[in-house]
Amino acid sequence: MEKKINIRRVLFDNVTMAEALSRCAGYLNEKKARVIHTPNAEIVQHCVEDQAFCDIVNSADLIVPDGIGVVLAGKILKTPFEGGRLPGIELCEALLSYCAENGKRVFFLGGKPGVPELAASNMVAKYPSLTVCGTRDGYFDTESEENDALIADINDARTDLLLVCLGSPKQETWMRENRGRLDVALMGGFGGSLDVFAGNVKRAPAFFCNHGLEWLYRLGTQPKRIGRMMKIPVFLAQTVSERKNHQRP
Repeated sequence: MEKKINIRRVLFDNVTMAEALSRCAGYLNEKKARVIHTPNAEIVQHCVEDQAFCDIVNSADLIVPDGIGVVLAGKILKTPFEGGRLPGIELCEALLSYCAENGKRVFFLGGKPGVPELAASNMVAKYPSLTVCGTRDGYFDTESEENDALIADINDARTDLLLVCLGSPKQETWMRENRGRLDVALMGGFGGSLDVFAGNVKRAPAFFCNHGLEWLYRLGTQPKRIGRMMKIPVFLAQTVSERKNHQRP
């Protein structure tokens, strides 16, 4: 039976990176439009405040904790994650490596104009066997014929893995609304991963990543994120309150 951890209504899979990759490899050998979500504390807080969005997130086939806030919440609620934090960008790159080794076709969707093409070029340079079957930036009308044309392009490209990097909540909502129309094996919401692959945004140095301080590095390099970052202490404070309420007779 699959192991689940309930963090403020979001049902995370309690898996290690190796287990997550193994499950995704299985999905890639099917053609069932499986979905991966990688919520951080900000996204979970959105789920707490919006039940409809929470239902969208929980509809995924694999949900992994991308963010130290979620991992800390697991400890607060006495349900720790065996694999700790599973950064979405690391899972995304591991999937690209797997696709390169196993002849799977990848479509890059998201980012500003030019970003998915540059990201694809850089990843092919890193993994020469990688087959990128298509790219498209994230600037399109999801409620128009433009969206219909995009879905047709993805399907015509015989896509196995679709990287959906539109930012939250757009990427989660788009996958839920179009899942039944996409002839892909696996799609995942990986936020700003394409900007990192393209070289436009740098990940935090290893010290920050290894000690759960990537958020601090990003705040230092992108001060405008302060509004979003302030949701993390609110999220953790409410998690502590929730634990106390559940402990009462």
